[in-house]
Amino acid sequence: MTSPTTDPVLDPAERMLRFHQPERVLRHLGPAPDEAALAALFGLDQAGYRTRLDRFEERNRAAAAALAAAPGTAARLAGLPFRPGEHVVAVGESTTADRLSWFEILRHLLPDGVRCTNLAVSGSTTTQALANLPLLAFQRPDWVLCMLGANDVQRLDGVPLVAAAETRRGLTALRDLTVRRTGARWIWLTPTAVDPGRVAEYVHFRRAGLTWAGEDLDAVAELLLAEPEVTVDTRAAAHGHQEEDGLHLTPAGQRRVAAAVLDALGADPAPGAGEVEGRRP
Repeated sequence: MTSPTTDPVLDPAERMLRFHQPERVLRHLGPAPDEAALAALFGLDQAGYRTRLDRFEERNRAAAAALAAAPGTAARLAGLPFRPGEHVVAVGESTTADRLSWFEILRHLLPDGVRCTNLAVSGSTTTQALANLPLLAFQRPDWVLCMLGANDVQRLDGVPLVAAAETRRGLTALRDLTVRRTGARWIWLTPTAVDPGRVAEYVHFRRAGLTWAGEDLDAVAELLLAEPEVTVDTRAAAHGHQEEDGLHLTPAGQRRVAAAVLDALGADPAPGAGEVEGRRP
């Protein structure tokens, strides 16, 4: 089993497969494509595709096991609000869509009987997530973990992709409409930090005129921290754990975000407290 402290080098197909799940953006075409069709999109045969997926899953299990064995984790796990029979759904962009993401680690730490569904799509903005509200509501979640906003504040030749007021509106509408339709309890996660130097030097971002600024991400974080629901601040956890592009997290960074989620949600409840409170209709 791969050690959770060792991050092996991925081949090109595996790097692409790590962040992209075409089946999540092709739902309008009907039933999900089979593995052979998905494998072909990555230039793989079905066996190679399955082998890589199994490797990702092995690494997530190893990361979860290491986290579970860390001092204090047992108490945090006992304090988590998720119960057997409940459905936990994640909404987000590439940080959550990553097959080695904090959410994929978290699913291995939850009690048996807790169902987890990852709806995150790489590149998603708050506007795109709002457009996918019917799919989210169809899942009938009991809990929604939402990490969005990083793609809103990407700048194209200095111009933000989504205006700050629209980000606020999109996040608020996504939460309010989902809760109104499903009664789900809502938890926010802030966008993770970036490495501005690496972002500026990354050749593909330079060619496209793309940049991310820490102050823009901080503004989204402060917006979320002011909301009434629980917000997991991931910025410190992810600091210094970006891939070569300065934006996406290394597997070690994802493990640190998973730990931050446990720290925030698994704290010992106050006497008489039942669970993490979420906004209900």
